[in-house]
Amino acid sequence: MAIHTLAHSLIVHAPLEECWRFFADPRNLARITPPALGFEVLSEVPPEMYAGLMIAYRVRPLFGIPMQWLTEITHLEPLEYFVDEQRVGPYRVWHHEHRFRALDGKRTEVRDLVHYVLPFGVFGEAAHPWLVAPQLKRIFAFREEAIGQLFQSE
Repeated sequence: MAIHTLAHSLIVHAPLEECWRFFADPRNLARITPPALGFEVLSEVPPEMYAGLMIAYRVRPLFGIPMQWLTEITHLEPLEYFVDEQRVGPYRVWHHEHRFRALDGKRTEVRDLVHYVLPFGVFGEAAHPWLVAPQLKRIFAFREEAIGQLFQSE
């Protein structure tokens, strides 16, 4: 079983508190997800997440085929970090840390660290370099661009 890691960081042009409010609101995830994924929140969600929150989504990550994804917010320290873990979804394991650090009162560093394990054994591993890894990089690149546009206008 191969455990893959994806690390990404970006600078958000907003103070820590404003940045945290945006990311801690699960309703904003659709705003920073590529439209091609057909991302849709299926469960009722509060305006701010908390440890133990379960969020159901529908995504279309592969050839437009809809998949259910259930995420639990397992850890959360306001203004510092939160962790979401897949309970049901396209991966065997998905553990995503989001960390926040104030830079100068006007900007915030957001760091993501994702550990994931693919399904389907050797077949999933064979798809990793040409399908899964490039798709994840595109998702994070889209997210960075969307956040840049959102926080320039807010």
